[in-house]
Amino acid sequence: MSPSPHKIVWNNCLNIIKDNIQPSGFSTWFEPIIPVKLKDNVLTIEVPSHFFREYIEEHYIDLLGHCLRKELGSMAKLEYCVKVDSFSKGVPVPHQGQGQFQNKAIPFSRGNQEELASPYVIPGIRQVKIDPQLNAAYSFDNFVEGSCNRLARTAGLSIAEKPGGPFNPLFIYGGSGLGKTHLAQAIGIEIKKRMPEKVVLYVSANLFQIQFMDAVNIKNKLTDFMHFYQMIDVLIIDDVQEFACKPGTQNAYFNIFNHLHQSGKQLILTSDRAPVELKDLDDRLLSRFKWGLSAELLAPDYATRLAILEKKCYNEGVEVPREVLEFIAEQVTTNVREIEGTFCSLLAQSTFNKQPVTLQLAQVITDRLVSSVTREISVQDIQKSVCHYFGITQENLLSKTRKREICQARQIAMYLSRNLTKNSLSSIGSMIGGKDHATVLHSYNTVCNLMDTDRMFRQYVTDIEKRLKNG
Repeated sequence: MSPSPHKIVWNNCLNIIKDNIQPSGFSTWFEPIIPVKLKDNVLTIEVPSHFFREYIEEHYIDLLGHCLRKELGSMAKLEYCVKVDSFSKGVPVPHQGQGQFQNKAIPFSRGNQEELASPYVIPGIRQVKIDPQLNAAYSFDNFVEGSCNRLARTAGLSIAEKPGGPFNPLFIYGGSGLGKTHLAQAIGIEIKKRMPEKVVLYVSANLFQIQFMDAVNIKNKLTDFMHFYQMIDVLIIDDVQEFACKPGTQNAYFNIFNHLHQSGKQLILTSDRAPVELKDLDDRLLSRFKWGLSAELLAPDYATRLAILEKKCYNEGVEVPREVLEFIAEQVTTNVREIEGTFCSLLAQSTFNKQPVTLQLAQVITDRLVSSVTREISVQDIQKSVCHYFGITQENLLSKTRKREICQARQIAMYLSRNLTKNSLSSIGSMIGGKDHATVLHSYNTVCNLMDTDRMFRQYVTDIEKRLKNG
């Protein structure tokens, strides 16, 4: 029996395509395609997913068009029917490429399978239950609210009530140990509590990268990888800055992001810096990070630090003298992780040595854990040191005056704040004269240039930095 016309046309197209692209690209993107029918110069092909169709259109539509016109003439057209995977709702994706497209949902029976899929191994498309990889301890109940995190926490609670709403994506950023992972997982936990049917997944950027590389290196697994992530209702990616200098991973996440966002799914990302400060990430990806809400977590103030310690006492079921909690809150100022670590060390020392928790014991612990390292330098500390060094008032430093000596002092304050603190450019600017991140970056570059060319200016900066580090 001779092959059907649509198969002959498609095989002829494949022969041309095979000679014009890399073997890996051919096996990944063309071997899974099935020709369905040929009618009135319109070839219909079946593709595994909407993502697959979008990728073909973005990267190979010109080549496909050339092949079809050679086989069918100038009036050739291409139609797709998308084979819906086990989690798709059969909703057509808006067409953005050439030709005519029909998204015909072909239902796929789930059967009675209840396998639990871990994200450490990309499951096949028949697996329908996914372990969200959430730590129950990272709940909103254990997340202490303060001025340093109020915006992000409030946005998180709003998302938990209505995923995929106006705060989509939610981009949480801040220094190490400030609670980014805790807050991101708390949102996922709350969504699962309110909407158990939602598919929620927390995954680190590093694990996502490993999964992607595994999928690329195993034949026909890239489609499974994309299918897996396209079925998520709430996708949480931690430490997204690790995607830098990984164009393949960025492209995969870009397409997953687009698919989920267009489908009304919720995206949550964390990073150690604001989107504007991320380097070596694709501009089109960075622009999408800014679509929703970017919320910064700052170092906790004294009131928040004290509230964290009180919460730890409650959770551990222990009583600690108020003066001890106040002392730790005053001494440990860097981040939440170090506050909790100091508290745990204090309890352990008390328990193992059968000593009461006293102020003297707390002083020993903090001296050991805190004094041995450089204490945190704040933007306020830098402002005071700069003003004292140049003999100007803090009011002048923060004013809008353009006097050369004041401007230079202000630029040095911004330079040191970027080098010696974990604050973002925008938060530094807001604390030094209400400037924006672009002004801080310009000041930083200006000071760098002056230090390279002006020995006296370099000495100014070095002297101030030494005074700050020596306390």
